[in-house]
Amino acid sequence: MTLLETLRQFSFFAFVPDEHLRWLLDRAQEERYPANHVLNNPGEPVDYLTLILEGVIVIDTGHPGHDDDLITYGPYSVMGVLPFSRMKEMNNRVIVEEPAYVVRMHRDHFREMTQTCYELTEALVQQMTSRVREITRQTQLEDKMASLGRLSAGLAHELNNPVAAVARSAETLRDYRCVAPDVFKALMRLNLNDTQVDAISDLFHQKINQTDRKPLSMMERSSLEDDLLDWLDEHGMNDDESGASMDIVGPLTEYGFTVDELDTLLEQIGEENLPGAMRWLVDNLMTERLVNDIGQASERIATLVTSIKNYTHMDRSSGRDSFQLADGIHSTLTLLGHKLKSKHIQLTVDMPNDLPTVCGRQGELNQVWTNLIDNAIDAMADGGTLTISSEVERHSDGEEFLLTKITDNGSGIPESIRDKLFEPFFTTKEIGKGTGLGLDIVRGIVKQHNGSIKFESKPGRTEFCVCLPTN
Repeated sequence: MTLLETLRQFSFFAFVPDEHLRWLLDRAQEERYPANHVLNNPGEPVDYLTLILEGVIVIDTGHPGHDDDLITYGPYSVMGVLPFSRMKEMNNRVIVEEPAYVVRMHRDHFREMTQTCYELTEALVQQMTSRVREITRQTQLEDKMASLGRLSAGLAHELNNPVAAVARSAETLRDYRCVAPDVFKALMRLNLNDTQVDAISDLFHQKINQTDRKPLSMMERSSLEDDLLDWLDEHGMNDDESGASMDIVGPLTEYGFTVDELDTLLEQIGEENLPGAMRWLVDNLMTERLVNDIGQASERIATLVTSIKNYTHMDRSSGRDSFQLADGIHSTLTLLGHKLKSKHIQLTVDMPNDLPTVCGRQGELNQVWTNLIDNAIDAMADGGTLTISSEVERHSDGEEFLLTKITDNGSGIPESIRDKLFEPFFTTKEIGKGTGLGLDIVRGIVKQHNGSIKFESKPGRTEFCVCLPTN
């Protein structure tokens, strides 16, 4: 098979005249590469249109692993620079996976080709647009999966504490259930009338329903514990006789019991009833505390589940809806909370409750907030400051917009890359750690919502402003 006949095996050359293909072959060179030959390293210029006749060439991250390959090119595919492409250099490594036989043409011939070989140019430009669509689709998917991975890790981290609290409290409740028969026996031996029973019950409910109890300082707590422990020892509730004074003093301190309240209770129930009554009182206080702990942990779990549901917008249609912008931002902050905590970021959110709604796809806009907030966190050192605010802005033509600002005190965006910040595939992250589509996606989503995005940056202050029309 001649080389011209081989080129005819490329599907996109089906309607290209032979003279155009001969023109290409006259200006191209044939090359053979062994397996593992590196055609381009990251940062090196890309100057050749490459038609693969045999073998397999891949673009990878440069890191070993079975998920290393980003794009694979087999026989009868085209790679490298194409007519009207703005590609100047490779962001990733290009390596031969299986011995390859290729035809390459330098980009210096592109101008002549566009002037003299219309059909050939058209076929290659169509390949460029198809490649852009495919790479964009693939990298968008990778970017979304990376975002999902970050949020999943954050969600797992946030869920760990309340889940552990529920398990710990349930285990403690099980232990208390084991000692319940002994408490019941002690209770049955008490000689209490209705008034005395009411005295114990009233004190118990007074303490568990107290809402204005102030938290004790470490010194105040230590002093109260000493006073209660002395009181218990004075009335025979010491470790030698009951083994209970240290177990009892903790719950009594936590619920703010005082020596005066215990004196009053003692007068009402009598010295002989004190050990059994105190054990019943403390066991019920502990049960109340454990139930409250389980309730608070469950509420935290419910909050996280609601946040991820709101973030992904699972309970809405795929169309446009009216919604409060603050809801999505708060959900995003909840899911990124672990990153804020790990870097001790001081967060300030100023979004008034009376802000107007916006119309759009909340799930897509949540991706905007995720990218901008996540980038801001990454840009800040430990102990940084992040400020998020929204306000109504009215333009001269009478239109009303919601202006949301995300401001960090990080290192700032270097002047040399500011013009490239919204370009597709541009990234400042290490190879394999970013697709470079974050801000390109952000700008596209904002544009689809008839809004605009801009930024200002200097060392110590970077501010992104997202302006969206209200309903």
